[in-house]
Amino acid sequence: MGNFYFDLETSGLNPKQDRIIALQYEELDRSTGKAVGSLHILREWEYGEKGILEKFLNESGILKKYEFSFVPIGYNLGFKANFLRARLAENGLQQIDLIDRPFIDLRSFGVVMNRGEFRGSGLDRLTGKQSDGANVPKWYKAKEYGKIIRYIEDKASSFVKLNSWLYAEMPKFLERFKKESGV
Repeated sequence: MGNFYFDLETSGLNPKQDRIIALQYEELDRSTGKAVGSLHILREWEYGEKGILEKFLNESGILKKYEFSFVPIGYNLGFKANFLRARLAENGLQQIDLIDRPFIDLRSFGVVMNRGEFRGSGLDRLTGKQSDGANVPKWYKAKEYGKIIRYIEDKASSFVKLNSWLYAEMPKFLERFKKESGV
């Protein structure tokens, strides 16, 4: 079974007119949520969008018949799944659905940790991540790829920190809930 941090960066918010400019994934320990592999960053400016999508499909293990070979763990995976599906279709590649398989989306935890409010529940607000990603399309247009890479690395690190904290703390909450509820 492979749990993987999964994320992507886009040139905008519309999957019909914008494209995926970076796709990143990193293997996570199944019991701790900590990174155990290196962060793979597939860059559109090096391989083209179709090239990074093909590399992801061929190298990540997501196409294996065993659906637990690649379990995506991310933040706001619904958006990413829709964008990925649309761009795979646009590029004539095999369709996959990130959320029609085992997956973990930490966005739900973010909303609950933000007292049920969606506004303000972004990863940057919860973890102190340096930016919310709004600058990525600007950096892309200006060919400031180093800034995009640093942003991706910071985001991955912030995500893994939150993820591993939840893996450590959530079992304690469950035990407390059971004790207080008489379960």
